[in-house]
Amino acid sequence: MTDRRHDCPGVETADAAALTELLRRNAWFMRALTLVASSGLPDAWIGAGVVRDVVWGERYGRFEPAEVNDIDVAFFDPDDLARERDVAADEALRALADLSWEPTNQAAVHTWYHEYFGGPPVEPFRCVHEAVSTWPETATCVAVTLCADAIEVCAPHGLPDLLNGVWRVNPVRVTPETSFARLARQRVSARWPGVTVVPPAGTVRR
Repeated sequence: MTDRRHDCPGVETADAAALTELLRRNAWFMRALTLVASSGLPDAWIGAGVVRDVVWGERYGRFEPAEVNDIDVAFFDPDDLARERDVAADEALRALADLSWEPTNQAAVHTWYHEYFGGPPVEPFRCVHEAVSTWPETATCVAVTLCADAIEVCAPHGLPDLLNGVWRVNPVRVTPETSFARLARQRVSARWPGVTVVPPAGTVRR
């Protein structure tokens, strides 16, 4: 029986099925997902930009594994909040494959977030799902994990923006200035023609 502990409330079944079908067609991504599942990292998910890149690459442009800057691996280990835990996780993943892994213990984000990004201190996350809900864009507030042979989906803000090609800021922690900087750095319109960009509310894009 498949373990459904990671079901994410609010994700439409049809949307989740569309996403998992698309991901399964990408052999490179499925290899990475299988490696993470075998890594021994607790509650480990692949999410953020690499999931978006696979989806938008197929629907709005192209996807080249060699161009992936990092594979965000969100795991949850409340028993070890040291920064060295991320280093150990990276070493464990690289022992499986020399890919551009970027593992982060979401249980420890509150210990370094203010120092790294500025702004007010943040509360500790209670699970990976809470962490995913704060990521910068709604289309990248998505993570997946492999449980037995089932791909489970975490998408606190739903999947329509990811599946329908909408770049929209998640304002939980991202300022409009940071959002526009990310938009420019990601070269959204150039990489994925057809993606709709929704500017942050209350701002005028210059």
